Amino acid sequence: MNTFTCTHLLRPAANRTQLAHATAVARGFSRLATAGHLRPAMGLGALHTARAFSLFSRNAAADSKATPYGQQQRPTEDPPSLRQHKERLRAEQDQAQSQAEALRLGSKHHLSVDTTRSPGIEMPPELQHSNIPMPIRDDFLADRPLKTADLEHLEIYPTSHREPNDWADRIALTTVKLLRLPTDVFFRRKYVHRAVMLETVAAVPGMVGAMLRHLRSLRRLRHDGGWISHLLHEAENERMHLMTWMRVCQPSWFDRLLVILVQGFFFNAFTTLYMVSPRTAHRVVGYLEEEAVISYTSFLNEIDAGRIENVPAPEIAVQYWNLDPKTATLRDVVLAVRADEALHRDTNHHFADRLITQKEDLHETLRTADWRRAHERTPKVTADAADVFPKSAATSSDQ
Repeated sequence: MNTFTCTHLLRPAANRTQLAHATAVARGFSRLATAGHLRPAMGLGALHTARAFSLFSRNAAADSKATPYGQQQRPTEDPPSLRQHKERLRAEQDQAQSQAEALRLGSKHHLSVDTTRSPGIEMPPELQHSNIPMPIRDDFLADRPLKTADLEHLEIYPTSHREPNDWADRIALTTVKLLRLPTDVFFRRKYVHRAVMLETVAAVPGMVGAMLRHLRSLRRLRHDGGWISHLLHEAENERMHLMTWMRVCQPSWFDRLLVILVQGFFFNAFTTLYMVSPRTAHRVVGYLEEEAVISYTSFLNEIDAGRIENVPAPEIAVQYWNLDPKTATLRDVVLAVRADEALHRDTNHHFADRLITQKEDLHETLRTADWRRAHERTPKVTADAADVFPKSAATSSDQ
Protein backbone atom coordinates (compact mmCIF):
# COMPACT_ATOMS: atom_id res chain seq x y z
CA MET A 1 0.00 0.00 0.00
CA ASN A 2 1.49 3.34 -1.02
CA THR A 3 0.91 6.91 0.13
CA PHE A 4 -1.76 7.63 -2.54
CA THR A 5 -3.76 4.57 -1.47
CA CYS A 6 -3.58 5.63 2.15
CA THR A 7 -4.69 9.12 1.32
CA HIS A 8 -7.51 7.78 -0.88
CA LEU A 9 -8.76 5.52 1.89
CA LEU A 10 -8.52 8.25 4.48
CA ARG A 11 -10.79 10.79 2.67
CA PRO A 12 -13.35 12.65 4.83
CA ALA A 13 -16.17 10.37 5.88
CA ALA A 14 -19.72 11.09 4.82
CA ASN A 15 -21.38 9.22 7.76
CA ARG A 16 -20.57 7.79 11.16
CA THR A 17 -19.62 4.27 9.89
CA GLN A 18 -17.11 5.57 7.39
CA LEU A 19 -15.77 7.98 10.00
CA ALA A 20 -15.13 5.14 12.49
CA HIS A 21 -13.49 2.98 9.81
CA ALA A 22 -11.25 5.84 8.70
CA THR A 23 -10.24 6.54 12.29
CA ALA A 24 -9.22 2.89 12.87
CA VAL A 25 -7.17 2.83 9.67
CA ALA A 26 -5.43 6.04 10.66
CA ARG A 27 -4.51 4.62 14.07
CA GLY A 28 -3.16 1.42 12.49
CA PHE A 29 -0.93 3.32 10.11
CA SER A 30 0.25 5.44 12.97
CA ARG A 31 1.35 2.34 14.97
CA LEU A 32 3.07 0.74 11.95
CA ALA A 33 4.94 3.92 11.19
CA THR A 34 6.01 4.28 14.81
CA ALA A 35 7.17 0.62 15.07
CA GLY A 36 9.17 0.92 11.84
CA HIS A 37 7.34 -1.81 9.90
CA LEU A 38 6.76 0.47 6.89
CA ARG A 39 9.36 0.83 4.17
CA PRO A 40 11.61 3.86 4.42
CA ALA A 41 10.34 5.19 1.07
CA MET A 42 6.82 5.49 2.34
CA GLY A 43 7.28 5.61 6.08
CA LEU A 44 7.67 9.36 6.37
CA GLY A 45 4.81 10.11 3.97
CA ALA A 46 2.50 7.59 5.61
CA LEU A 47 3.38 8.93 9.03
CA HIS A 48 2.50 12.51 8.07
CA THR A 49 -0.64 11.34 6.28
CA ALA A 50 -1.78 9.27 9.24
CA ARG A 51 -1.14 12.02 11.73
CA ALA A 52 -2.87 14.62 9.56
CA PHE A 53 -5.88 12.44 8.97
CA SER A 54 -6.03 11.51 12.64
CA LEU A 55 -6.26 15.20 13.49
CA PHE A 56 -8.89 15.67 10.75
CA SER A 57 -10.86 12.69 12.03
CA ARG A 58 -10.97 14.10 15.54
CA ASN A 59 -12.20 17.44 14.21
CA ALA A 60 -14.78 15.68 12.04
CA ALA A 61 -15.94 13.63 15.01
CA ALA A 62 -16.37 16.78 17.06
CA ASP A 63 -18.39 18.34 14.26
CA SER A 64 -20.53 15.23 13.92
CA LYS A 65 -21.35 15.34 17.62
CA ALA A 66 -22.28 19.00 17.44
CA THR A 67 -24.41 18.63 14.28
CA PRO A 68 -27.26 16.08 14.17
CA TYR A 69 -27.00 13.39 11.52
CA GLY A 70 -28.57 14.27 8.16
CA GLN A 71 -28.55 18.04 8.85
CA GLN A 72 -26.12 20.57 7.45
CA GLN A 73 -24.31 23.00 9.65
CA ARG A 74 -25.87 26.49 9.56
CA PRO A 75 -23.53 28.95 7.83
CA THR A 76 -22.38 31.94 9.77
CA GLU A 77 -24.02 35.28 8.94
CA ASP A 78 -22.13 37.95 6.99
CA PRO A 79 -21.20 41.18 8.73
CA PRO A 80 -23.43 44.20 7.95
CA SER A 81 -20.86 45.88 5.67
CA LEU A 82 -20.52 42.73 3.56
CA ARG A 83 -24.31 42.37 3.29
CA GLN A 84 -24.64 45.97 2.09
CA HIS A 85 -21.91 45.42 -0.48
CA LYS A 86 -23.65 42.31 -1.82
CA GLU A 87 -27.00 44.09 -1.98
CA ARG A 88 -25.44 46.99 -3.89
CA LEU A 89 -23.83 44.59 -6.37
CA ARG A 90 -27.15 42.81 -6.91
CA ALA A 91 -28.91 46.15 -7.48
CA GLU A 92 -26.29 47.22 -10.02
CA GLN A 93 -26.57 43.90 -11.82
CA ASP A 94 -30.36 44.21 -11.97
CA GLN A 95 -30.10 47.75 -13.33
CA ALA A 96 -27.59 46.70 -15.98
CA GLN A 97 -29.83 43.83 -17.04
CA SER A 98 -32.86 46.12 -17.31
CA GLN A 99 -30.93 48.63 -19.42
CA ALA A 100 -29.65 45.88 -21.69
CA GLU A 101 -33.19 44.59 -22.12
CA ALA A 102 -34.45 48.09 -22.92
CA LEU A 103 -31.72 48.56 -25.53
CA ARG A 104 -32.59 45.21 -27.06
CA LEU A 105 -36.27 46.09 -27.30
CA GLY A 106 -35.52 49.56 -28.70
CA SER A 107 -37.10 51.49 -25.86
CA LYS A 108 -37.61 55.21 -26.52
CA HIS A 109 -36.05 56.06 -23.17
CA HIS A 110 -32.66 54.70 -24.20
CA LEU A 111 -30.43 54.95 -27.23
CA SER A 112 -30.91 52.13 -29.69
CA VAL A 113 -27.83 50.78 -31.39
CA ASP A 114 -28.22 50.21 -35.10
CA THR A 115 -25.83 47.43 -36.01
CA THR A 116 -26.90 47.40 -39.66
CA ARG A 117 -25.66 50.92 -40.50
CA SER A 118 -22.19 51.28 -41.99
CA PRO A 119 -20.29 54.16 -40.33
CA GLY A 120 -18.98 56.72 -42.79
CA ILE A 121 -21.12 55.44 -45.68
CA GLU A 122 -24.76 56.01 -44.77
CA MET A 123 -26.15 59.35 -43.62
CA PRO A 124 -25.97 59.80 -39.84
CA PRO A 125 -29.40 60.26 -38.23
CA GLU A 126 -28.37 63.71 -36.93
CA LEU A 127 -28.24 64.99 -40.53
CA GLN A 128 -31.72 63.76 -41.38
CA HIS A 129 -33.46 66.63 -39.56
CA SER A 130 -34.86 69.33 -41.84
CA ASN A 131 -33.18 72.59 -40.82
CA ILE A 132 -35.51 75.28 -42.14
CA PRO A 133 -33.99 78.80 -42.25
CA MET A 134 -35.76 81.19 -39.92
CA PRO A 135 -36.43 84.88 -40.73
CA ILE A 136 -34.32 87.39 -38.86
CA ARG A 137 -37.16 89.73 -37.87
CA ASP A 138 -39.68 88.73 -35.24
CA ASP A 139 -42.43 90.40 -37.29
CA PHE A 140 -42.40 87.48 -39.73
CA LEU A 141 -42.98 84.89 -36.98
CA ALA A 142 -46.66 85.78 -36.65
CA ASP A 143 -49.33 83.15 -36.13
CA ARG A 144 -51.07 84.10 -39.37
CA PRO A 145 -49.77 84.82 -42.88
CA LEU A 146 -48.80 88.44 -43.49
CA LYS A 147 -50.62 90.54 -46.04
CA THR A 148 -49.48 93.63 -47.93
CA ALA A 149 -50.89 96.02 -45.31
CA ASP A 150 -48.93 94.24 -42.58
CA LEU A 151 -45.68 94.60 -44.51
CA GLU A 152 -46.26 98.28 -45.25
CA HIS A 153 -46.75 99.10 -41.57
CA LEU A 154 -43.41 97.67 -40.46
CA GLU A 155 -41.31 100.33 -38.73
CA ILE A 156 -38.16 100.45 -40.83
CA TYR A 157 -37.54 104.21 -41.33
CA PRO A 158 -36.55 103.95 -45.01
CA THR A 159 -34.78 107.34 -45.07
CA SER A 160 -32.78 106.80 -41.88
CA HIS A 161 -29.14 107.83 -42.13
CA ARG A 162 -26.36 107.72 -39.57
CA GLU A 163 -24.23 110.86 -39.68
CA PRO A 164 -20.47 110.22 -39.47
CA ASN A 165 -18.95 111.05 -36.08
CA ASP A 166 -15.25 110.97 -36.94
CA TRP A 167 -12.78 110.32 -39.73
CA ALA A 168 -13.29 106.52 -39.58
CA ASP A 169 -17.03 106.92 -40.18
CA ARG A 170 -16.39 109.35 -43.03
CA ILE A 171 -14.00 106.88 -44.65
CA ALA A 172 -16.64 104.15 -44.37
CA LEU A 173 -19.34 106.36 -45.92
CA THR A 174 -17.07 107.49 -48.76
CA THR A 175 -16.12 103.89 -49.53
CA VAL A 176 -19.76 102.83 -49.86
CA LYS A 177 -20.57 105.82 -52.08
CA LEU A 178 -17.70 104.91 -54.39
CA LEU A 179 -18.83 101.28 -54.55
CA ARG A 180 -22.32 102.36 -55.57
CA LEU A 181 -21.19 104.32 -58.64
CA PRO A 182 -20.22 101.36 -60.89
CA THR A 183 -23.36 99.52 -59.80
CA ASP A 184 -25.59 102.38 -60.92
CA VAL A 185 -23.76 102.65 -64.23
CA PHE A 186 -23.86 98.93 -64.99
CA PHE A 187 -27.37 97.93 -63.86
CA ARG A 188 -29.27 101.21 -64.28
CA ARG A 189 -32.95 100.19 -63.87
CA LYS A 190 -32.43 96.42 -63.89
CA TYR A 191 -33.40 96.17 -60.23
CA VAL A 192 -33.76 92.41 -60.06
CA HIS A 193 -30.25 91.89 -61.43
CA ARG A 194 -29.01 94.63 -59.13
CA ALA A 195 -30.58 92.76 -56.21
CA VAL A 196 -28.77 89.56 -57.20
CA MET A 197 -25.43 91.37 -57.27
CA LEU A 198 -26.19 93.20 -54.02
CA GLU A 199 -27.08 90.04 -52.10
CA THR A 200 -23.96 88.16 -53.23
CA VAL A 201 -21.94 90.94 -51.59
CA ALA A 202 -24.22 91.56 -48.60
CA ALA A 203 -24.00 87.92 -47.49
CA VAL A 204 -20.21 88.16 -47.01
CA PRO A 205 -19.81 90.52 -43.98
CA GLY A 206 -21.87 88.43 -41.57
CA MET A 207 -19.91 85.27 -42.29
CA VAL A 208 -16.54 87.03 -42.15
CA GLY A 209 -17.39 88.79 -38.89
CA ALA A 210 -18.66 85.58 -37.27
CA MET A 211 -15.58 83.65 -38.40
CA LEU A 212 -13.08 86.19 -37.08
CA ARG A 213 -14.91 86.70 -33.79
CA HIS A 214 -15.16 82.93 -33.38
CA LEU A 215 -11.40 82.58 -33.79
CA ARG A 216 -10.81 85.45 -31.38
CA SER A 217 -13.06 83.82 -28.80
CA LEU A 218 -11.03 80.62 -29.09
CA ARG A 219 -7.73 82.47 -28.73
CA ARG A 220 -8.83 84.44 -25.69
CA LEU A 221 -10.67 81.51 -24.08
CA ARG A 222 -13.59 83.83 -23.45
CA HIS A 223 -17.24 84.08 -24.44
CA ASP A 224 -18.01 86.22 -27.48
CA GLY A 225 -20.90 88.15 -25.97
CA GLY A 226 -23.63 87.05 -28.37
CA TRP A 227 -22.30 88.42 -31.67
CA ILE A 228 -21.43 85.21 -33.50
CA SER A 229 -24.92 83.72 -33.64
CA HIS A 230 -26.47 86.97 -34.87
CA LEU A 231 -23.82 87.51 -37.54
CA LEU A 232 -24.32 83.96 -38.82
CA HIS A 233 -28.07 84.53 -38.89
CA GLU A 234 -27.50 87.74 -40.81
CA ALA A 235 -25.38 85.91 -43.41
CA GLU A 236 -28.06 83.23 -43.79
CA ASN A 237 -30.75 85.87 -44.18
CA GLU A 238 -28.84 87.59 -46.98
CA ARG A 239 -28.31 84.24 -48.67
CA MET A 240 -32.06 83.59 -48.56
CA HIS A 241 -32.53 86.94 -50.30
CA LEU A 242 -30.28 85.70 -53.08
CA MET A 243 -32.10 82.37 -53.35
CA THR A 244 -35.37 84.28 -53.66
CA TRP A 245 -34.18 86.55 -56.45
CA MET A 246 -32.76 83.59 -58.32
CA ARG A 247 -36.35 82.33 -58.63
CA VAL A 248 -37.39 85.64 -60.18
CA CYS A 249 -34.66 86.05 -62.80
CA GLN A 250 -31.97 83.96 -64.42
CA PRO A 251 -28.61 85.79 -64.55
CA SER A 252 -26.56 85.45 -67.72
CA TRP A 253 -23.09 83.95 -67.87
CA PHE A 254 -21.61 87.45 -67.77
CA ASP A 255 -23.56 88.26 -64.59
CA ARG A 256 -22.33 85.06 -62.98
CA LEU A 257 -18.72 85.85 -63.91
CA LEU A 258 -19.14 89.34 -62.49
CA VAL A 259 -20.52 87.87 -59.26
CA ILE A 260 -17.44 85.66 -58.86
CA LEU A 261 -15.04 88.54 -59.41
CA VAL A 262 -16.87 90.99 -57.16
CA GLN A 263 -17.33 88.46 -54.37
CA GLY A 264 -13.67 87.43 -54.46
CA PHE A 265 -12.49 91.03 -54.25
CA PHE A 266 -14.97 92.05 -51.56
CA PHE A 267 -14.31 89.00 -49.38
CA ASN A 268 -10.57 89.60 -49.19
CA ALA A 269 -10.95 93.36 -48.78
CA PHE A 270 -13.57 93.08 -46.04
CA THR A 271 -11.62 90.38 -44.18
CA THR A 272 -8.56 92.61 -44.13
CA LEU A 273 -10.61 95.60 -42.98
CA TYR A 274 -12.27 93.60 -40.19
CA MET A 275 -8.92 92.37 -38.92
CA VAL A 276 -7.55 95.93 -38.87
CA SER A 277 -10.64 97.81 -37.61
CA PRO A 278 -13.83 95.87 -36.76
CA ARG A 279 -15.59 99.10 -35.89
CA THR A 280 -14.99 100.58 -39.35
CA ALA A 281 -16.02 97.29 -40.96
CA HIS A 282 -19.40 97.30 -39.21
CA ARG A 283 -19.87 100.96 -40.10
CA VAL A 284 -19.23 100.11 -43.76
CA VAL A 285 -21.91 97.41 -43.56
CA GLY A 286 -24.30 99.87 -41.93
CA TYR A 287 -23.86 102.37 -44.76
CA LEU A 288 -24.03 99.56 -47.32
CA GLU A 289 -27.40 98.52 -45.91
CA GLU A 290 -28.58 102.13 -46.08
CA GLU A 291 -27.88 102.02 -49.81
CA ALA A 292 -29.69 98.68 -50.02
CA VAL A 293 -32.80 100.20 -48.43
CA ILE A 294 -32.63 103.05 -50.97
CA SER A 295 -32.28 100.57 -53.85
CA TYR A 296 -35.26 98.50 -52.73
CA THR A 297 -37.28 101.68 -52.24
CA SER A 298 -36.60 102.56 -55.88
CA PHE A 299 -37.54 98.99 -56.78
CA LEU A 300 -40.92 99.49 -55.08
CA ASN A 301 -41.46 102.77 -56.91
CA GLU A 302 -40.87 101.02 -60.23
CA ILE A 303 -43.45 98.36 -59.35
CA ASP A 304 -45.98 100.98 -58.25
CA ALA A 305 -45.39 102.91 -61.49
CA GLY A 306 -46.13 99.78 -63.53
CA ARG A 307 -42.69 99.62 -65.15
CA ILE A 308 -41.98 96.27 -63.44
CA GLU A 309 -44.64 93.57 -63.52
CA ASN A 310 -45.97 92.63 -60.09
CA VAL A 311 -45.79 88.87 -60.58
CA PRO A 312 -46.80 86.33 -57.91
CA ALA A 313 -44.23 85.75 -55.19
CA PRO A 314 -42.05 82.64 -55.49
CA GLU A 315 -42.81 79.77 -53.14
CA ILE A 316 -39.51 80.08 -51.28
CA ALA A 317 -40.38 83.67 -50.33
CA VAL A 318 -43.90 82.74 -49.20
CA GLN A 319 -42.56 80.09 -46.84
CA TYR A 320 -39.59 82.06 -45.54
CA TRP A 321 -41.36 85.34 -44.74
CA ASN A 322 -44.72 83.78 -43.83
CA LEU A 323 -46.54 85.58 -46.62
CA ASP A 324 -50.12 84.97 -47.64
CA PRO A 325 -49.90 82.32 -50.38
CA LYS A 326 -53.14 83.56 -51.99
CA THR A 327 -52.22 87.23 -52.37
CA ALA A 328 -48.39 87.41 -52.09
CA THR A 329 -46.76 89.25 -54.98
CA LEU A 330 -43.33 90.51 -55.98
CA ARG A 331 -44.09 93.78 -54.23
CA ASP A 332 -44.62 91.95 -50.94
CA VAL A 333 -41.27 90.24 -51.37
CA VAL A 334 -39.53 93.58 -51.91
CA LEU A 335 -41.20 94.97 -48.79
CA ALA A 336 -40.01 91.99 -46.75
CA VAL A 337 -36.46 92.13 -48.09
CA ARG A 338 -36.27 95.87 -47.47
CA ALA A 339 -37.38 95.34 -43.86
CA ASP A 340 -34.55 92.84 -43.40
CA GLU A 341 -32.02 95.26 -44.86
CA ALA A 342 -33.24 98.00 -42.51
CA LEU A 343 -32.65 95.68 -39.56
CA HIS A 344 -29.11 94.90 -40.78
CA ARG A 345 -28.51 98.64 -41.14
CA ASP A 346 -29.49 99.37 -37.55
CA THR A 347 -27.71 96.30 -36.17
CA ASN A 348 -24.34 97.03 -37.76
CA HIS A 349 -24.44 100.67 -36.71
CA HIS A 350 -25.23 99.42 -33.21
CA PHE A 351 -22.26 97.03 -33.31
CA ALA A 352 -19.97 99.85 -34.41
CA ASP A 353 -21.20 102.00 -31.51
CA ARG A 354 -20.52 99.20 -29.04
CA LEU A 355 -16.98 98.85 -30.33
CA ILE A 356 -16.50 102.59 -29.80
CA THR A 357 -17.52 102.33 -26.15
CA GLN A 358 -15.74 98.96 -25.74
CA LYS A 359 -18.94 97.40 -24.45
CA GLU A 360 -19.25 94.32 -26.62
CA ASP A 361 -21.40 92.19 -24.34
CA LEU A 362 -24.94 92.33 -25.72
CA HIS A 363 -26.39 91.29 -22.38
CA GLU A 364 -25.27 94.41 -20.61
CA THR A 365 -27.43 97.50 -20.41
CA LEU A 366 -25.41 100.45 -21.58
CA ARG A 367 -26.32 103.63 -19.74
CA THR A 368 -22.91 105.26 -19.52
CA ALA A 369 -21.78 108.68 -20.65
CA ASP A 370 -19.76 107.14 -23.48
CA TRP A 371 -22.88 105.45 -24.83
CA ARG A 372 -24.86 108.72 -24.79
CA ARG A 373 -21.96 110.54 -26.41
CA ALA A 374 -21.93 108.01 -29.26
CA HIS A 375 -25.62 108.77 -29.88
CA GLU A 376 -25.53 112.54 -29.71
CA ARG A 377 -26.60 112.86 -33.32
CA THR A 378 -30.06 111.43 -33.84
CA PRO A 379 -30.52 109.61 -37.18
CA LYS A 380 -32.65 111.44 -39.71
CA VAL A 381 -35.89 109.53 -40.17
CA THR A 382 -39.12 109.98 -42.08
CA ALA A 383 -42.09 110.39 -39.79
CA ASP A 384 -44.77 109.58 -42.34
CA ALA A 385 -44.57 106.63 -44.72
CA ALA A 386 -46.79 108.54 -47.17
CA ASP A 387 -43.82 110.77 -48.01
CA VAL A 388 -42.03 107.77 -49.46
CA PHE A 389 -44.90 105.66 -50.79
CA PRO A 390 -47.84 107.95 -51.54
CA LYS A 391 -49.59 105.33 -53.65
CA SER A 392 -49.22 102.58 -51.04
CA ALA A 393 -50.37 104.88 -48.24
CA ALA A 394 -53.45 105.90 -50.20
CA THR A 395 -54.27 102.26 -50.93
CA SER A 396 -53.98 101.22 -47.29
CA SER A 397 -56.07 104.20 -46.12
CA ASP A 398 -58.83 103.33 -48.58
CA GLN A 399 -58.96 99.84 -47.14
